[in-house]
Amino acid sequence: MVYILKSFLALYTATLILAMGLGLLATFLSVKLTIGGFSPLSTGMILTAYFIGSAVGAIYCGRLIKGIGHIRSFSAFATLATAMVMLHAYFVSVLPWVVLRFFTGIATIGLFMVIESWLNESAQPRSRGRVFSMYMVIYYLGSGAGQQLINLGNVADQTLFYVVGFLLISCIIPVAMTRTPYPVLPDVTPVGLKVIIKRAPLGMIGCLAAGLMSSVFYTMGPVFCNRLGLSVFQLSCFMTVTVLGGLVFQWPVGTISDRYDRSLVIPVLAGLFSVISCLMIVAAQSSFGLFMATSSLFGGLMFSIYPVAVARSHDMFESKDVVNVSSALLLFYGIGAVIGPMVSSSFMELIGSPHGFFVYFSAASLIFSAASLYLRQMEIAQIVPVEDQVDFMIMNPTSQIALQITPCLGDDKIELDFKKHTLYSEDFV
Repeated sequence: MVYILKSFLALYTATLILAMGLGLLATFLSVKLTIGGFSPLSTGMILTAYFIGSAVGAIYCGRLIKGIGHIRSFSAFATLATAMVMLHAYFVSVLPWVVLRFFTGIATIGLFMVIESWLNESAQPRSRGRVFSMYMVIYYLGSGAGQQLINLGNVADQTLFYVVGFLLISCIIPVAMTRTPYPVLPDVTPVGLKVIIKRAPLGMIGCLAAGLMSSVFYTMGPVFCNRLGLSVFQLSCFMTVTVLGGLVFQWPVGTISDRYDRSLVIPVLAGLFSVISCLMIVAAQSSFGLFMATSSLFGGLMFSIYPVAVARSHDMFESKDVVNVSSALLLFYGIGAVIGPMVSSSFMELIGSPHGFFVYFSAASLIFSAASLYLRQMEIAQIVPVEDQVDFMIMNPTSQIALQITPCLGDDKIELDFKKHTLYSEDFV
């Protein structure tokens, strides 16, 4: 573990700083919009623009990276993201913020594509699983820590925009100082959606459901806390505990998904999340300590749906199909991420209560669970023997490159044990 950290220190440091900045930005913008009197629908529309930008960036950013290289591209994307954040302080209205969030989404997906393609190409196949798992742990820790940074300034003024800008521009430093030559970005072939959907419908709707829920947590979670009357500190604790719960619970959930049939694990996981979402309404009206404890379980189940769905999808294909499958999975996640904030904000307005936030999660996950069971019962979702399943990996949706750094099938199958991996990459610092 120590050797992995040392070898990829530059990229891991950049990831930590970037995740902190993005984590703070998402929460701060949601709070800013709420205290500014914007309706949940307007808030959802503004924050959804980010995911639309991410989808566009996933298509075009790769061309820029191939054209000018990783370090220059990373610097350009980080500068663009910083400029967009700074402009937020001057234009506090719906339309300008929609445009700014759109370009922030493009810049962000570009940053992740640079980091993840670098990790993918610089680590040997045997070590790639460990390198990527460490990357995901650092990403989650950075995102969780970023939630606490909202306590550094008054959310009513513009100070925190400059904190975010400082973090985003600072992530250039470790990348610019690395001495290792950057790799070539792997080609992404066209997606055969019909074949992929037919063979892995359960994984596809799982990624769609993950997008419908994860995006809502980041965009509407702070809105819920503010309308519930929580302080900024309590809001940051809720966001941090939920994110870190999503990290910690991926180990036990991953172990279960490796030992049992994933076509059954997925609907059970979704059903449990639906129940926990209902319990969150009760916990939110009880003590803050109980609310935090339940939030860790809430985040643990929510953030585990995506990696289990990804693993299930890769169960159905050979390693040569990873690129195609990965692109399709991210597409379905992106569709859910774009729809989720708009639907949930409308849901909260319709119910007329901040608790509509958790009602949305419960309803969405219940529908997903029922659909999963139906696919399994009708034998549309093929049952894969446990011994033929690929290994589970800690994962969070960033770019399509991340989905390609997965355990391979057959002879190259990667075992998720730090002691069994040796890193053969060049030193990054």
